[in-house]
Amino acid sequence: MTAFSLTARKPFNFQSVVDSHGWRQLAPFRFDENSSTLCYVDHLASGRVVEYRISGLPEGLRIETDKLTKAEQNKATEKITWMFGLDMDFSGFYAATRAEPKLSHAKKLARGRVLRSPTLFEDVIKTILTTNTLWAATRNMTRKLVDEFGFTINTAGRVVAPKAPRIETSSTQYEARNLALSEVEGTQHAFPTPETIAASNPDFIKEKIRVGYRAPAIYDLAVRVASGKYDLEALKHSSLPTLELRKELMTIKGVGPYAAANLLMILGRHDFIPIDSWALMLVSHEWYRGKTVTAKHVEKRFEKWGVYKGLAFWFWDWKYNGG
Repeated sequence: MTAFSLTARKPFNFQSVVDSHGWRQLAPFRFDENSSTLCYVDHLASGRVVEYRISGLPEGLRIETDKLTKAEQNKATEKITWMFGLDMDFSGFYAATRAEPKLSHAKKLARGRVLRSPTLFEDVIKTILTTNTLWAATRNMTRKLVDEFGFTINTAGRVVAPKAPRIETSSTQYEARNLALSEVEGTQHAFPTPETIAASNPDFIKEKIRVGYRAPAIYDLAVRVASGKYDLEALKHSSLPTLELRKELMTIKGVGPYAAANLLMILGRHDFIPIDSWALMLVSHEWYRGKTVTAKHVEKRFEKWGVYKGLAFWFWDWKYNGG
């Protein structure tokens, strides 16, 4: 076993990052409530598949995993630092919101960091899977995508390549097979590589993963990245102004204004608000007594926060809790 710790820029709160949005519920993430441990199955560049077991420390994180080489541990450090935004500075946000009661918890609980996947490819795909659907469907689509195309490690530590695409006789048979595989072999799947998705086709993705109209977008991005024609990961450290970066993100099929704003938040750009039906519901109950509102109403309520308006929206202490 390899165990190591990572230090975060203060203030830092492990649970605040884990709870920042729903990513912890999407495969290959898994959160163990009993031990407060975030688990993530990662496909290493060396070809191995391992699970990181990440827990909080007062100064940062503790990570336990299978035995890693020095090179693998260095890469794991890089990935997990990115996932938790350990080097991010939110002092400007805290200063701007100091007098706002609805954000009084921000500095105390070290709000600001948003849990990220190791790759932007994974975050783009997951964001596409959140569009125009219920959260339960997003979870289901993500799980199916990971189970079908992700490389696997079982309890014996043997890496298993993803299955060659084939059409099952029914979705019930497909789901039963994957459930049996997990129970019998103790399988865990990493998020698919662009190459494994690109080796499929849109019709197969639509039929097997049940992603509907999103299938061509998922396939197109996988092909572009796998072929080397699009360096998506370079956007993680892009120096483009936010407006230009937004335009770039919106050149990706399936990424509209909502998805682009969500991805900008993940990338640490907070100028835009990811406005969907849930955002409209929150603002409606907060200021308009449940009456119908539009995106303009949302923007109006948060425009004063400027470059921090995405953060102000994301971490606002909302009246409405979905009840």
